[in-house]
Amino acid sequence: MRNAHLPAYAQYGCDVVGIYDVRPAATQGLGHHVFGSLDELLADQRVEIVDIATHPDVRVELIRRAIERGKHVLAQKPLASDLEEARAVVDEAERRGVVLAVNQNGRWAPPWRIATLLIERGAVGEVHAVTHLLDRDFAFVLQFPHFDEVEHLVIYDHCVHWIDISRCWLDGKAPESVRALEYRSPGQPAETKQPWGAWIDLHYADGSSAMVRSAGGARTATPGCPFWVHGSEGTIRGSILLGSDFVELERDGSTEPFRLDGAWYVDGFAGAMGELMSALAEGREPYNSARHNLLSLELTLSAVRSAEADGRPVRLT
Repeated sequence: MRNAHLPAYAQYGCDVVGIYDVRPAATQGLGHHVFGSLDELLADQRVEIVDIATHPDVRVELIRRAIERGKHVLAQKPLASDLEEARAVVDEAERRGVVLAVNQNGRWAPPWRIATLLIERGAVGEVHAVTHLLDRDFAFVLQFPHFDEVEHLVIYDHCVHWIDISRCWLDGKAPESVRALEYRSPGQPAETKQPWGAWIDLHYADGSSAMVRSAGGARTATPGCPFWVHGSEGTIRGSILLGSDFVELERDGSTEPFRLDGAWYVDGFAGAMGELMSALAEGREPYNSARHNLLSLELTLSAVRSAEADGRPVRLT
């Protein structure tokens, strides 16, 4: 919240009524009103949307408390650690007439957002293959030890963004199975707990596919996260993060680059909240609605199950 959410909301003029954290020290120096308790926050009539940015183990209960008080919610990703629990809270929000959205902020990373708009307008025809490479060093985990406590860090917490954007680009197609593997990459520091290397393969009923591969310990002066979207009439290629951002469309023998404004951090976070606010103002379902996000969660949890089974395919129900 300190480094992404609040700076994004300040940049785009969102009216932050106040903040709350169970650890009072976490709210110091942020320049916002600090509520004394969650109940106090939820009782404040000025609060229309609650941004819940907690760990997954307590997230669903907090969502329930907010929607019971009639608040709309933007919940951090992954929505929950259990698919049935996620489905139940989505149903509950809809019954209560409030909107529950998921902070899949990567959808608004500029290269991915442009790719999404190109796909929606049919620029590459029918999408049949998506490929991602995480060509980066996960040594950043050493600077933020709490990440190393997240089980299945790369698949569950990190690559949920890559899984989510892939299923968005293959929207309307039926995923059939998921395979995943995670492993300690050579040279990974012995004191780290979670594997940095991983691959995730999403297979669709019509033969379409998506692949995410984490090199884990890439040693490169030009890191990035390149991606390719192959369609029946063209290809989109680009990269995100670490100063690598670009996106271009190749079709009919020519290549068109696109100018980018902003970056995932912090504009992606503003995009997730902005979409929810716009949807509320316009009386429509937000693009990042929890209902829409359930498939991304199912694919992510299936990838975790496959990794725990040494790469055995997990079929979707």
